[in-house]
Amino acid sequence: MALNVAQKLIKNHLKSGKMEPGSEISLDIDQTLTQDATGTMVMLELEAMGLDYAKTEASAQYVDHNLIQVDNKNPDDHLFLESAAQRFGLYYSRPGNGVSHPVHMQRLAVPGKTLLGSDSHTCANGCMGMLAMGAGGIDVAMAITGEPFYIKMPEVMGVKLTGDLPDWVSAKDVILEMLRRYDVKGGVGKIIEYYGPGLDNLSAMDRHVIANMGAELGATATVFPSDNEVKRFLAQQDREDEWVELVADNGATYDSYDEINLSELEPLIAKPSSPGNVVPVSDIAGTPIYQSYIGSSANPGYRDFAVAAEIVKGRRIADGMSFDINPTSRQMLTNLVKEFHIASLLQAGARLHQAGCNGCIGMGQAPASGRNSLRTTPRNFPGRSGTSEDSVFLCGPETAAVSALTGEITDPRTMDFAYPEVSEPSDPNVEDLLDRPLPPEEAKEVDLVKGSNIVSIPGMGDLPDKLEVPVLLKVGDNISTDEILAGGARVLPYRSNLPEISNFTFEAVDSTYVDRGIESKNAGGHAIVGGYNYGQGSSREHAALAPRYLGLRVAVVKDYARIHWQNLINFGILPLKFTNEADYDKLSKGEVLKFTNLRQQLLEGDKLTATLADNGEDITVEHNLTPRQKDIILHGGLINWIKAKQV
Repeated sequence: MALNVAQKLIKNHLKSGKMEPGSEISLDIDQTLTQDATGTMVMLELEAMGLDYAKTEASAQYVDHNLIQVDNKNPDDHLFLESAAQRFGLYYSRPGNGVSHPVHMQRLAVPGKTLLGSDSHTCANGCMGMLAMGAGGIDVAMAITGEPFYIKMPEVMGVKLTGDLPDWVSAKDVILEMLRRYDVKGGVGKIIEYYGPGLDNLSAMDRHVIANMGAELGATATVFPSDNEVKRFLAQQDREDEWVELVADNGATYDSYDEINLSELEPLIAKPSSPGNVVPVSDIAGTPIYQSYIGSSANPGYRDFAVAAEIVKGRRIADGMSFDINPTSRQMLTNLVKEFHIASLLQAGARLHQAGCNGCIGMGQAPASGRNSLRTTPRNFPGRSGTSEDSVFLCGPETAAVSALTGEITDPRTMDFAYPEVSEPSDPNVEDLLDRPLPPEEAKEVDLVKGSNIVSIPGMGDLPDKLEVPVLLKVGDNISTDEILAGGARVLPYRSNLPEISNFTFEAVDSTYVDRGIESKNAGGHAIVGGYNYGQGSSREHAALAPRYLGLRVAVVKDYARIHWQNLINFGILPLKFTNEADYDKLSKGEVLKFTNLRQQLLEGDKLTATLADNGEDITVEHNLTPRQKDIILHGGLINWIKAKQV
């Protein structure tokens, strides 16, 4: 049977289950990735599980999100993560080395391998012929201990690329075109695999740009073949010996198809406040902007910065403009310095920041209130930038650089100068600054360094047989994990302190939620009602763990984003869907849902009955849990489930 690349990757790592779309499978995981916004919790989970030493081929802990050191919290956590990496046998990337995804691509990514990361943009490394997926932190912790990763077998969507990108158009416009066609949930339940002659015109880092924002489509993963371009990239990194070819068989088929002629693309832009709100740049040209921002894991490559530098070289940015340059790896930054591109940017009026996630996660570079921000980042969810009621547009580096010169959103094709051609350095710097894992015998002697801000995860009870839970919150469609629990400099320093970080839960949606949640927790818990695509965006498990800490026992929505759905299960929150979506209108804040004989109902089928206390009406809801997931829910979450297995 002829197989596509995604099918080959799954077949080679299949631990259990059948490769039939929708059925549960488990996969062996070769590599893991954690970053500091999620990794502290992962390390605490590894400690709770009693891990002796990582069982994966390579696991890496990056520090790239929480870089601002206004007090002791972040640096204390950096020391904890460094000690945990030493104790458990992980690679460690220090603050300033860069964003996890491009650094992992440069130093550790290997074609043909699986990668699981506690960051939704882990999928970026699919550019290397890997099956790279984001997941909740505790799923990654399980993978580090050698356990397989469970997921529903995705469909594989084949997207054929033809042609070549015209001037002023880049890889970011390819993924924005996909978002224009499919919006933020069009990839749910799918792996997106790109193939065709157009691949010959996309570099490995161009492919990273496209694969990265597969997360914004809701896709399980994005896959590219491992071809001569991947071989060239690894050779450039002094790692050519790790290259293996991995391409689709002749006659391979896909569950669905689409095609993009690269030659026909134009500069695109996502308007506030969704990555799926995509229009041609020309449609909104002339819109004034305050900030133009280049960088992030969505545009992390040398070319993305070099082309911007050449555009502004010898020119000055517009008056009143904040032109923010966020380098994505130390290696890439040194090469930009070597080729004088940083000088061109600074002389034009740019502000240079340290290598890291920075403003993408709301960690600095927040825009002024009431002003428009133009960014090459992957997300523009409300408030994510660090400014409430922000207005963030997403675009490619050409549009961002040209607009910095004009002070307004500008179609770069209208400029009166030629499109700059840039090429990578002929003799690039290669910097391998990852701290290597300690040998097992040395690792055993390491003590974890725990600052005062690190608090162990409290115990949580199992699922009761009877629940009477008030609806504390009702929300609409596309609620993101940023809205459930924000990132940024105010919140993320408490990522290893659940009682403290819980105080920020749903603050942008309902400022009374936390106090009401605490009251409900003491009275048996509460429920939340939501619309479509509930929990889209970041993989941060705090967006499930904090509501659970505040008493959330049941969520009833129209449908879920994949990672958040699994995170709810992992922490013992029953994730239900409306069988009849019209019932969404029957539930309002304050309504009490009554479940009886709940444990038996859960075991007997996919549907449950909930009674509305106000009028006694019954509604039917469903869960679609596998037997393994049911058992996790019954135990009150994955940690309890693991402990029960060890007895």
